Amino acid sequence: MAQISKPAVQVDVRNIGGIDEASVTLSDGVSILTGRNATNRTSFLQALMAGLGSRQSSLKGDAEEGTVTITLDDETYTRTLQRRGDSVAFGGDPYLDDPELADLFAFLLEDNEARRAVARGDDLREIIMRPIDTDAIDAEIRECQRERDELASEIETLDSLERDLTDLEADRREKVEELEAAQEELESVREELDDLDAGVEESRTRKQEMEEAFQRVRDARSALDDLQFDLETERSTLAELKSEREELRETVEEAEEPDENLDRLAGRIDELRRRKRSLDDDVSELGSVIGFNEDMVDGSGIDIGEETSEDDPTDALTAGDQTVCWTCGSEVEGEQIESTLDRLRELRSDKLDERNEIRAEIQELTDRQSSIREARREIERAEDRLDAVGTEIESTESRIADLEERVESKQTEIEELEEEAESIDVDGYDEALELHREANGIELRIERIEAEIDEIEAEIEERESAIERREELEAEREEIADRLTELRTRVDRIEENAVEEFNEHMETVLDILDYENLDRIWIERRETRVREGRRKVTRTRFDLHIVRSSPDGTAYEDTVDHLSESEREVTGLVFALAGYLVHDVHETVPFVLLDSLEAIDSDRIARVVDYFRTHADHLVAALLPEDAAALSEEYTYVENID
Repeated sequence: MAQISKPAVQVDVRNIGGIDEASVTLSDGVSILTGRNATNRTSFLQALMAGLGSRQSSLKGDAEEGTVTITLDDETYTRTLQRRGDSVAFGGDPYLDDPELADLFAFLLEDNEARRAVARGDDLREIIMRPIDTDAIDAEIRECQRERDELASEIETLDSLERDLTDLEADRREKVEELEAAQEELESVREELDDLDAGVEESRTRKQEMEEAFQRVRDARSALDDLQFDLETERSTLAELKSEREELRETVEEAEEPDENLDRLAGRIDELRRRKRSLDDDVSELGSVIGFNEDMVDGSGIDIGEETSEDDPTDALTAGDQTVCWTCGSEVEGEQIESTLDRLRELRSDKLDERNEIRAEIQELTDRQSSIREARREIERAEDRLDAVGTEIESTESRIADLEERVESKQTEIEELEEEAESIDVDGYDEALELHREANGIELRIERIEAEIDEIEAEIEERESAIERREELEAEREEIADRLTELRTRVDRIEENAVEEFNEHMETVLDILDYENLDRIWIERRETRVREGRRKVTRTRFDLHIVRSSPDGTAYEDTVDHLSESEREVTGLVFALAGYLVHDVHETVPFVLLDSLEAIDSDRIARVVDYFRTHADHLVAALLPEDAAALSEEYTYVENID
């Protein structure tokens, strides 16, 4: 990234690590802390980490509390450390709320997990993917799938409505033709009545009386037609409700109540999470212990403060095959310490394996918990609907009984009205009576056809209105499908980018550092079957490959164990840089911290620092004077931490 001039950073430290009190100004760009061992350079870096939000720092041995204050971009951040029994409590308002990304990929001290992962042969993918909340991604995927299925069901319903439109429009045309035919038929009957009226002499009073009687018959038949329509509708509703009730009964009867107790399952998940947190702490602490003891063994650790006749503090700890134990002060065999370190490394590896197994078991139990809850909700919904359907059936049966009584009563009323109309004595009007009865039936048929046409047109309008929403629903479904694809490929993209970043930067750095007969170091991303709990699943792993050349130019693959200490350290740094870039750590914290580079020669350290400085606003490195001498004069050098 481009270097933009920024104000200096002021760091004030009290009672952190080996520091009583110190105030250091770091300029924009590269700051080099230069000095011999035991000059509080590492303590200052750990204090800076604490002020930025990390918990990987310690109080001074004789202090009960300590503070770090950082002034950055006109803002002040404070971190407090307070001793509480055997532990240290962190407080204040640091730069970062969550330091995980910075601890893994920006604070590259000796015991940094990303650096050490390469040397120890740890799971490199686990380191890269640790900051990713895969549980949250899985939950979002499930929610998107649910929304997608609901939309698909709604769109399928609209497709069915569109297919039915053709049949409805055909029904409407048929009903319109039927209506026109009935209207022509009624017109013909009315013409006959008009002709018949012209040839029959009768009093207007008797004729009006007969017309009124037939009108009462027509009104009663129209009312009966409405009642019969309502009755058929209720009977159809009753049949559908009874069918739904049978389906619901089968669903409830066939549903299997999950055997597992949700409370016990939740308790087991909580227990596993507590165990995982404990393992996280153990792994971190073991990493620190192993790193510290490795430093002490190779002589790059802190000065324990005892005077010796030699200038080199390492001579105070080693004499032939005997080593002075820096914990108890007794002499022990060097091999015994190495053996203990091997056991610690093996213990840490075992705890990493256990943590991975627990993480898999937590995921399996969480999925099972969600499945049980959903199954129970389905049963409860079916039971609630079954009760509601039972109530609706009772109400419908009551309405049917009432309609049947009203239909029977209306039929009796019509019979009485017809008898009354037929009893009217009009000489020579038997034919007129029959024509009136025929016209009455046609009028009722016309009313029924018109009502059916109105219903069909209303249904067509309703379906056309619903179908208009299909384009909107399809666009929404497309968005959810894209979101699902993005979620499902997010983890893959991060893995692919991490491998790509590492391989690209590793190739560049190796070209810059020019190691003899070391041709290439690269990561291969591949899938493998592993056991998680009681099942086998497909998981991605990162395999580290090392290619060398023999004197005759023949290329061959080597192992991490055969890398020199310098090569191993550089590889770890580049792996950390890949994580830094993949997770955009520069957006979270503007610092990269480097320490314990003594295994790399001075000239190569200068090239590494020059390469790393392009990726952070502030690069702070702790170096020995002879290593610092090889760096550019344009950097800021801090020789005294006080």
